[in-house]
Formats: sequence, structure tokens, C-alpha cells
Amino acid sequence: MLLPTEGRRPIQDVKVFGVQRRGSSTRHRRPWIVRWSLDGRQHSKSFRTRAEAERYRSVLMQAQRTGQTFDVGGEPASWLPAPEDVQMHDWARRWLAEQWAEWQPRTRASAVEALARFVPLLVHPTAPPAPQGLRGYLLRSLPPGLVSTEDPCERWLARWCLQLGQLNRQQLADVEQRLGLGANGTPLGASTAGRFRKTAKACVRRAVELDILPADPWPPASRGRAQRKSVRVRRAVDTGRLPDPATMAAAIAAIATQQPASRTYQAMTAVAYYGGLRPAEVVMLRPRHLHLPEQGWGRIDVHEADVGHDEPGEPKTGPRSVPVPPQLVTVLRDWIGAHAFTDDEFIFRTRSGKRPTASNWARSWRRALREIGHRPLRVYDCRHAAATTWLRAGVPLGDVARRMGHSVETLVSTYVGALAGDEELANERIGTALR
Repeated sequence: MLLPTEGRRPIQDVKVFGVQRRGSSTRHRRPWIVRWSLDGRQHSKSFRTRAEAERYRSVLMQAQRTGQTFDVGGEPASWLPAPEDVQMHDWARRWLAEQWAEWQPRTRASAVEALARFVPLLVHPTAPPAPQGLRGYLLRSLPPGLVSTEDPCERWLARWCLQLGQLNRQQLADVEQRLGLGANGTPLGASTAGRFRKTAKACVRRAVELDILPADPWPPASRGRAQRKSVRVRRAVDTGRLPDPATMAAAIAAIATQQPASRTYQAMTAVAYYGGLRPAEVVMLRPRHLHLPEQGWGRIDVHEADVGHDEPGEPKTGPRSVPVPPQLVTVLRDWIGAHAFTDDEFIFRTRSGKRPTASNWARSWRRALREIGHRPLRVYDCRHAAATTWLRAGVPLGDVARRMGHSVETLVSTYVGALAGDEELANERIGTALR
């Protein structure tokens, strides 16, 4: 047990295990492994010889006995390397491990995705082409856990990835630009590119905060960049392409076919439209979240959302309660009545008990739209159609924002097209008040 060196620091549980040998030395370049754990999280390091492994294990145990603080990367904090000794793929893993416990699953997935694009850009100019499947390998190996030093992708990174100390502003300016491009060289969406760049900057700047780098190598944003039309985030929804209520009702009706699963997708789509719920919120509804009277309006308590891999968590903008019209009350009462759900069961699951896949839901929705002669739309557009319907019906902005889980500012900037006819109505009301 590692005792704290300062009264404020929590006790760390460090366990150092014996040296192990894996397989034949002819199959593995580093067959000797030292394993240890920090607060229950497993760590390992491989070596070419047993002597090297025993020496490393010895200094680990010495740090444990003398009460040194271990950092989130698994090694004593006093061992923080010089910038010329740590490569960028290793630093990315260390930074992710530091943040991991505090992040929601969707934030973790977003950061890993960004770094899986960032790291391959930080290689020597003379590096050969990256091994096939490098990005997929990084998506699997960047999160905290054991890393195989024998994987061809890992060997390529160890040979060609730049060190922290080699980063400079000119190089990172080029990397920043390339983070805004897809694999085929076409520009990514402004919000996606911004997310990748923000994560990459945070990763590098953490090395500055820890005094591993003496200065921030990331170039400052050029003046006026945020104001250029080409880099602005266009959040407004094209409300003109969204279906009106009659078309939405026809499309939802067309989802049902002879396939049993189609009824599930029909009910899910009805919730997304009539309730304005996000798809991730729809798939996490339980009977206890529903208030469905025999007549009139009901209510859905949106307390959960799928935050990754069928894991329930808090909705993106927090819990809310949404009134739902009689059309949806009828759909959900019929759905609940046809199934023997307990209060804690999810009401939308496949026959094998799994969450309906987004791809199958989207396929059912596109087929229904084709059947009624409408252009293709995403499932998420059902939520946009809901907000547009409410705004055009004259529902106050504050109430629509509350139902959607938005701020009024976000609502107005996203659905400005649905407010186009409000000026004439506003002028009429102001004129009446001034008489």
C-alpha cells in the first residue's frame, strides 16, 4: 500500500506482481513482462531480458515502499520523462488515462476518435506508409489498458512517431489544417473538425501544464479565423425540407410491414417525432418514465439516454419532462398493452433482448419515406420536424426549448427557418398594443 506523501493526497493502492515470461523468446521480441496495478487498474511493461524486467520491478517496488505518488499512467510521478523521451502515441495514452475516470462514455469515445486521427499525423517526414488498419488499432489501443508491443501498428508507431520535444508551430499548423479533412481529402463538417482540433490541442497543452514542455508549441489561431464564413459552424436546420405533420403521420404509418421488428421502429419513430426525443433517449425509455392517461395528453420523463454501447446515462442536456399528444399516448398504450414489461425494463428491445440498431432503424425509416415519395431523411430529423411543427404552431420559444432540452438561444439559431413568418405576426401584436 502506498502511503500519501501529503496530507491532502488520497491513499493509492499499488500492487507489484512477479516477472512473467510469455511464450517462446523466438516469437516475442520482448518476452519478459512486469505487471502491476494502481487502484485496481492493470499496467504492464515488456522487456528483452529477465534482468531488465527484474531491475524495473525493483525500482517500482522501491517507489512503492518510499511512498512516492504514482501518476495515472501507472508509473511514479517523479519519473515523468523529458520531452525528447516520450513519443506522441504514448503521451496520448497517458493523457487519456488521466482524464478517463472523469469523462462520460460519449466524451471518452469522442476523444479517442480525435486522437486516432491526430496521432498518425505526427510522424517523421521520411516515415513509410502507415500499416493497414492503423486508425482502427488506435481506436482499440488508445484507451487505458494493456498494449501489445508486438502488433505491427505499435511497432510502426514506436519507430516513426515524433517525440513531444520535436513538435513545433509550423508543423502543428499543418496538422491542424489536416485535421479538418476526411480520409479522401474532402473537408469535414465544421463542428467535427473543431472537435478534433480542440481535443488535439488539449492533449498537447497538458504537457505544458505539467512542465514537460517549456512552452506551448500549438500555433495561435489566425486573426479573423473564427469570423470567416468557411470555418463557421452552421447549426441552422434546413426546415424547408422537413415534412409537415400530415406527411410525418403518413411516413410513420408506412414503417409497419409484415416484419415483426417494423412495429418496434414505428413506435420508436412516433416517440422521436411526437415527443421530440433524441434517438439515444428513445431507446432508453422504461414504463416508469411514461404517464399515459386513457384520454388527453400524457407525459414522458426523459431521465436516461444511451451514452455508448447500450449503457444508460444522463441525457445530453440533463433530465426533462415532455408533454406528449394523444396520438403518441395511444401508440404507447397499445405498445405497453401488447407486452408484459416490468417497470424497469426497456420498452424498445429486439427479440433477443438487445437494443435495436441505429442502422436497422434508419433503414426502416428510409424505406417508409420512399414508399410515400419523400426525399431521404435521417432518424434525427424526426426531432427537428417536431421542433419545427411546434414553432410553426405558435408555441412560445421558452416552452419549445424546455421540451427539446435546449436553451432559447440554441433553439433560435438551430430552427431560425421555422420563425420566418413571425415578423408579420409580431408587428400585428405590437400594433394592437400601441393603439
